[in-house]
Amino acid sequence: MKMQRHWSMACVTSLWICLLGPTAATAQEIKFTNPIDLSAPNGFSHVVAVNRGKLVLISGQVGTNKEGNASPDFAAQAQQAFSNIKTALEAVGAKPTDLVKLNFFVVGLNREKILAPRAARDTLVNTKHPPVSTLLGVQPLFRCDLQIAIEAEAVIEQPWLREA
Repeated sequence: MKMQRHWSMACVTSLWICLLGPTAATAQEIKFTNPIDLSAPNGFSHVVAVNRGKLVLISGQVGTNKEGNASPDFAAQAQQAFSNIKTALEAVGAKPTDLVKLNFFVVGLNREKILAPRAARDTLVNTKHPPVSTLLGVQPLFRCDLQIAIEAEAVIEQPWLREA
């Protein structure tokens, strides 16, 4: 009985150290970097490293308003998609500056359709440390009037992990 109690206490202590030990002493850090051996990025970061926090995944947001209506204008759809991302972030207590990754899916990809999402993105994110990003040209989305979908990932600090 005494041995079981000792073993149980050792397991609880080990679990406590594993769960809280390293994180209790380390503040959340998000590091954006661009290795010198990669080409200079234009409007995105090559690498984001996060040491801890809560991962927020946002499904592909399209250029529709609350009623499900989409503008025929591509730039307006890009702006609306980012507005939807901001709304989704706010719903979980996150901010646009918490974004670490964006994936763009663009129908009929051309120069205009590269520049318009960048302009919309730059009104929302930290342009000195932009999220890692991928932009893909795709066939039509799930509705023929939609021209862009943007997936997003953010990392937010959990209040209970903050240093005292």
